[in-house]
Order: sequence, then C-alpha cells, then structure tokens
Amino acid sequence: MAKVSVFSDGVVNDEAADGEGATLHRDVPWTLRSTVRRELQDIGSLSPASSPEAAPTGPQTESPPSPPSPSISLQPTPAQQPGYFETGSQYHPPPPSGGRAGLFIGASAGAVVIICLILSAVWFLLRRRRRPKVTTARSPGSDHKGKPMEEEEEEFEKWTGPRRFVYNELAVATRFFSDEEKLGEGGFGSVYHGYLKETNVHVAVKRVSKGSQQGKKEYVAEVRVISQLRHRNLVQLVGWCHDDSELLLVYELMPNGSLDMHIHNQEKVLSWSLRHEIVLGVGSALLYLHEEWEQCVLHRDIKPSNLMLDASFKVKLGDFGLARLVDHGHGSHTTMLMGTMGYMDPESMVSGKASTQSDVYSFGVVVLEIISGRRPILVLQGNQSVTMQLVQVVWELYGEGRILDAADTRLDCQFDGQVMERMMVAALWCVHPDSSQRPTIRQVLSVMRSEAPLPILPAKMPVPTFAVPVDIFLSQSLHSGSSSYGTGATRSSTGTTRSSSAGVHTSSTLPR
Repeated sequence: MAKVSVFSDGVVNDEAADGEGATLHRDVPWTLRSTVRRELQDIGSLSPASSPEAAPTGPQTESPPSPPSPSISLQPTPAQQPGYFETGSQYHPPPPSGGRAGLFIGASAGAVVIICLILSAVWFLLRRRRRPKVTTARSPGSDHKGKPMEEEEEEFEKWTGPRRFVYNELAVATRFFSDEEKLGEGGFGSVYHGYLKETNVHVAVKRVSKGSQQGKKEYVAEVRVISQLRHRNLVQLVGWCHDDSELLLVYELMPNGSLDMHIHNQEKVLSWSLRHEIVLGVGSALLYLHEEWEQCVLHRDIKPSNLMLDASFKVKLGDFGLARLVDHGHGSHTTMLMGTMGYMDPESMVSGKASTQSDVYSFGVVVLEIISGRRPILVLQGNQSVTMQLVQVVWELYGEGRILDAADTRLDCQFDGQVMERMMVAALWCVHPDSSQRPTIRQVLSVMRSEAPLPILPAKMPVPTFAVPVDIFLSQSLHSGSSSYGTGATRSSTGTTRSSSAGVHTSSTLPR
C-alpha cells in the first residue's frame, strides 16, 4: 500500500512497504506541489483497470476491490520545462532558435544597407556642392570653340593638391578681372591678383588669351606637370578652371615678383648673399626636376622672369607651359623651336631636341646674368653698334684671368671673391658649346658648394660648328611671345611678359 503525505513545507513523501518492511522515501520538489494536489484529487475517480497493481498469478478468487494506488510522475511537466509558454490550458514549445537568429541577422543587414545608402547620398551631395557642374571649355585656337576637354578634365581629377575652381569664384576674387588687379601681361595671357575669401588666401590668376594659338597646349601642360610636383623651389599650382570658354590657372602669390624685376632694377640692388642663395635655389629645383622625381622633367624655359621671389626672397621656378616629361635615361625630346632667345641652347636650336643639357645651358646663362647684372645679349653702342653675347664676354675675361671683372659693379665689391669665381666658372662649364662637355646639374651644384674642384676650361671659348648668328637671335627675340606666370612683367609680383627686349642689354661699354 502506498501512502502519500503532503507537508506544509512543500515535500511530498511516498511510503511503500516491501516484503521486508523496508520503507522507501522519495522527496518531490516544491514545484510539483500543485501537480500532486491535482492528481490526489483525481485518485478517487481512477478505475481498477487504471491501477498500476500487477494482476494476480494464482487461482482467481473474488475479493473486494482495493483502493487504487496514486500514480505520481517524477518527470517535469511542460510548465516546468524552460522556454515553454502557456496559452489557456495548453503548453507550447518555444520557437526554434535558428528562426530568431535569422531574424536578427536580416534586421542587422538591412540596417547596414540603409546606413550605407545614407552616407553615399551625403557624400554625393557634398561633392556636387564643392565641385558644381560647369560648362565645357573649348580650344583657344578658335576662341575656345572646338574640341571639348573632358579627357583632360578626367586626368586632372586624378591628382591631389590643386583643385578645380568655378569661373564665378575666380571672377569675384579678381574683381571680375579688373585692370586694377592686373599684375602683368604676356603673349599668351594676363595675370591678376586674386583674393579667396573662403580660405583667406591671396593668389595669382593667369587668364589665357582667347585668341592665343598656344594657350590651350600650355594650359594643359601646366596642369599635367606642375600639379604633380612638390618642391620648396617650385611655384605651387593652387588650382585650375575651364568654365564659360575661359582657361584659368591659379598659383600661389609671389609678393616680390620675378627675379628679372630685381636684377635689372637700377634703384634697388640685390645683395650678393641673396644672389648666392637664389642661384643655389634654382639649381636645387633643377636637380629635383632632372633626377629626383619619378620622371625627368625638361623645363625648356629657364630665365629670370620665370624665377619668382616670395616674401622672404626665396626663389621658386615657375612657368611649366613648355615643360615635357621624359623617362630617365632618355633625356631628349624632339620638339619645335620653343623658348626665349638668349637663353636657348644653340645646339638644341639646330637639332630640334630638348634635353637636360639644354636646361643646364639655360641655367648657366641665368647664373651669369644674376652675377653680372646684364642680360644675355649685349648691344654695345658707339660709333657702330656691336652685338655680343654675355657668355662670350665672360669667357673672354676668364681667359684673361680677370673673371671677377664681370661682376655687377653695383655690388661695390661687397662679395666673397672665391665663391663668386667658383660660381662663374661653373656657369661657363654649363654653357660649353659642346653639349657633351657640359656637366649634369648635380655636378654643377657640387662645384658651387665647394664639394668638387673647379673644372679646367679652355682659355678661349670653343667655336661651335652649328653656331647660329647673333643677329638671328636678335631678330627672333624681337618677335618672341610669352606664356607664363612669372615672366618679366611691366609691374608685377607675378610678371608674365617675355618682352621684345628680353635678353637684350644695351650698354655703351664692355663690362669692366
């Protein structure tokens, strides 16, 4: 017989006597109390057939039915299993965990997609605001009418640094290109002072002439070349614009203008220390262009009017309108005759090839001009006009052992004679008529910095077999034009004019 007791502490005892009188106690947890109570209430309704008693094995005799034993299950009910929930009198299992995980992943992915779309839309709107749609520029050869510049524009966008300007922005900055803001004028355009309010920066804006046949080529060359270059002695290109049939280039403003304005200024004389630093600065810029950048850059128009001076008189090379890129080891470029007379290598004029040697020749002429204060072509006035090249005059003085007589008399001997002599001899080495005898720009700088001995040059200037008569130099220089920010201008901190007298110096006497 089974005896079931329910105590107030929630423990149910089930006692069953076996054959030996032993008693078995089972403790049922508190949580089964309600279930046990319901089963105890139903004991009276159990039929004999539902009793768990085993059927007798002996002869069957009638005996009064005994009350059925309670059947207590120790298995947890659905209400006790974790995750089950009850609706009315029914218990339901929890939904599969995989369904909830899929729902979470789907919601997360959707949120990420929405966020990406929002960020893309914001980026697109900001880009359109910074670089609004503009009109197509046209070829300057026919009033900028003709071939669109989409290809050049796509290439310009690849480079970092210079940015694209809108025409109206530059028009406002220059007060609509008023004459009061004009800094200089040349054959291929004019340069204006501009002020960008948003960045509080003063700039120089070059406006390419609409009637210029060479303007578009130089515009594209400037953006392609100088936008990729970074050196302390190169003029910085700030931006570019080709809107409303206009081609515009924006440069950093050089407050002290071109070197040409100072070297030939009769009222204010550049000190020797400044001239010395300027020469080394130009040499450093050329070294970067020829040897230190990923490609070799041939400038092809080195002259004082393209050498700009910042507020502290630090020199920066500008005007890359004629520049060309060549691979290292292939330092020549076949081209049309381009440049400024007096500074051009005579050999390249005959061969039609520009090279690093032709740039070195121009550098040598510029050094002699900086030290002597005279232009590369001298017209000596007297009973009969005589035309000579500055290179010839200095080389003659070198052969006579008095090269320091070529120094600018306005310096009043306020210079280091040994340093000046070293620089002038190095300059003569650069202008050697035979290009194969010229040094590299690195070798020149080594001599100028006293890191290498002076070269031994012939006492008399060698006569080239390809020489071009000086009168051709003069006749062509009188018709030469200009293309650039930084050429000797009329009144400018960014002069642009390759004037008809560029490279020509008129004097009544030979330099003493």
